[in-house]
Amino acid sequence: MSDISPDQDLDLSFLYEIADGSNEFIVESIEMFLEQTPQLIATIGSALANSDWPTATQASHKLKPNLGFFGMPISQATIQEVELACKAGGENPAAIFEKFNQVKTTVDANLITLKQIKEEKQAEL
Repeated sequence: MSDISPDQDLDLSFLYEIADGSNEFIVESIEMFLEQTPQLIATIGSALANSDWPTATQASHKLKPNLGFFGMPISQATIQEVELACKAGGENPAAIFEKFNQVKTTVDANLITLKQIKEEKQAEL
């Protein structure tokens, strides 16, 4: 299985580089991502649905470095656009929702891939 999937905006080379061969580090990092990311995505989605721009801004800001760490630069840039649009008061909610949904779709697919990679790395421990 390839750990780099451009179609999914996922490149784990940085994670592998800093893990320096430690499957335990990789598994722990992926576990943290799998735990935190769906919560942040849900928070953003709920905040957008309620036009709660400050909460959407804050959650988007928290999600951004996680996406970068896991090699999702397209999603990271898109969630930054969501963050900035929410910070500006949500002037174009339809565009914000569209961008958020792009990120959510990509991240949801990546969560499945990351679960598989985690299981593979756990089996090697």
